[in-house]
Amino acid sequence: MCGINGIYTKTRNDKSFIDDALKKMNDLIIHRGPDDDGVYSHAADSYSIAMGMRRLSIIDLQTGKQPISSEDLSKTIVFNGEIYNYKALRNELAMEGTVFKTHSDTEVILKLYEKFGTDSFSMLDGMFAFSIYDKSIDKIYIARDYFGEKPLYYTKVNNKFYWASELKSIKKILPFKPNLSKEAISLFFQLTYIPAPFSIYQDIFKLKPNHFIKINCINGSIDTQKINTSKTNTKSVLSFPEAKRRTHDLVYKSVTSRAVSDVPIGSFLSGGVDSSIVSLCLSKLSDRPIQTFSIGFEKKSFDETEKSQVIAKLIGSKHHEFIVSLKDIRDEINAVILNFDEPFADSSALPTYMVSKLTHGHVKVVLTGDGGDEVFGGYNKYYMGQLNNRYTSIVPNEIHEFVKKTSNKILNIKNDNRGYRFKLNKALKAIDYNHKSYYNIISLGFQAHELNNLFFYGDANSESVFNLLNGGKAKSIHDFRNIDKNISLEGDLLVKVDRTSMLCSIECRSPFLNKELWDFTNELPENFLLKGFNKKYILKEAFKDYFPKKFLDKQKKGFGVPVGDWLREDLKNEIREYIEISFLKKQSIFNVNYTIKMVDDHIEGKVDNTFKVWSFYCFQKWYVNNYIS
Repeated sequence: MCGINGIYTKTRNDKSFIDDALKKMNDLIIHRGPDDDGVYSHAADSYSIAMGMRRLSIIDLQTGKQPISSEDLSKTIVFNGEIYNYKALRNELAMEGTVFKTHSDTEVILKLYEKFGTDSFSMLDGMFAFSIYDKSIDKIYIARDYFGEKPLYYTKVNNKFYWASELKSIKKILPFKPNLSKEAISLFFQLTYIPAPFSIYQDIFKLKPNHFIKINCINGSIDTQKINTSKTNTKSVLSFPEAKRRTHDLVYKSVTSRAVSDVPIGSFLSGGVDSSIVSLCLSKLSDRPIQTFSIGFEKKSFDETEKSQVIAKLIGSKHHEFIVSLKDIRDEINAVILNFDEPFADSSALPTYMVSKLTHGHVKVVLTGDGGDEVFGGYNKYYMGQLNNRYTSIVPNEIHEFVKKTSNKILNIKNDNRGYRFKLNKALKAIDYNHKSYYNIISLGFQAHELNNLFFYGDANSESVFNLLNGGKAKSIHDFRNIDKNISLEGDLLVKVDRTSMLCSIECRSPFLNKELWDFTNELPENFLLKGFNKKYILKEAFKDYFPKKFLDKQKKGFGVPVGDWLREDLKNEIREYIEISFLKKQSIFNVNYTIKMVDDHIEGKVDNTFKVWSFYCFQKWYVNNYIS
């Protein structure tokens, strides 16, 4: 695990520039790899290239130093991530005569490339972002993993091409302050995050998951291609008992592959279905008690440590329980929000950072339950998507418009409690008669039609941007899950976990994010995933015998923090500075009157605008730090 950076220039005499620039890029991501660093640079006849990395040593502590080059020095790689099937791939290559100098997964990637070229990228099961420079053919290849667990930003400026694990590295060495992207701003205020291929800056992009970039170093051409991953052979499932057995075996197999480490490993244990199952599987693989970590809150309405204690006792783990106050979390707002390098308004990043921070010093690697909801259908929003299909087939659109107007008055919510009235109000507002309700559901900030009121420049063009990301109609649970995989998972959950854990030099691995497991669940009948109101039905059935009766059916609160209340209290003065009239006019982004009223209504308790105002707050904090400070 580490972070990578790279520079290509279409002139030879840039070597001194790129060596200096690469050092600056590497220095900004020490938190991603405090154990080691490495640099490779080369000046060819007509171009220069440099690649660097910071390393958090997890695999092959003694000989895994990067960059790694081929025996003839014609090919060099820098790599961020973990390849979970590298031992099997290494054994196959060794049986065919390949000689290895290290025991690292990095060298396995390079040897695979030597043998199979870019076709080798599809053989990798893992989370990764890497770049390979092939001097023999004057090409650079930059790849990102199937789900997008590891980040990769890139941009082209004149005759230079930059790529990096974090946006701050690119921004640091640009000779100008990049312009904001209107498309990205629209996406952020709709979704509360910015998914690939967009970044907050115009002309700086994220490489989409399961894609790679090919650079022709001679002529400077740049091409982006999808990694050709064929569907995993998932054996047709004819019965629920067979599917249940396969679910159990595939989850256990995935945990096994992600438990490979040369340093101590533990798990985040919230007491929910996913983290409990992962922790159980990990404990069965270990010949000694594993370490588990959970975070609890002094305020009991937010605390769920009793559930994690039950599981810790059940599996006999060495359990670490960190009790923090909401003030402790609130005090970390600056460190967390600004580390994302671009606007990001998922407030659960705050407790995720806290548990990572408190885990640091105990282990370097933790397994998480992340991805379980996407893979096995565990979100309430999947109900809402189904509800839209039933509702629109029964209720005429004209009657719905009347119901919506009436509900706005009856369900006017003033407090940030996110209870049943909040959920019902959101479900009604998301109803769409053109099978696009799910896009409304995942729009946690503003609905598309509200954005024109928010922005100074009017037309937000958000619908066309959404079409670029996914497009098409969303009718089924499998449609919803695929939208989450392509948009929400890559843009929100994985960003949150990567940035907050790496800020604390902790590596998080997600066993549910396994292509074989994803392909398997995509072939299951939808009622195996969501049966009535029973979410993740087949997953719970596959593992229920290991747990106390009905334990896996208990409701989980999630990582909620009362940001709506904070905005009315401790953060009130700061956000009022962000709606100062002269400041808003100078920004030329927001509609002044609409924005001031939106914030004032929330602060004064007239309407609960938590998600809208929190998104605005996160954006403005980021903006001030990057364009005013």
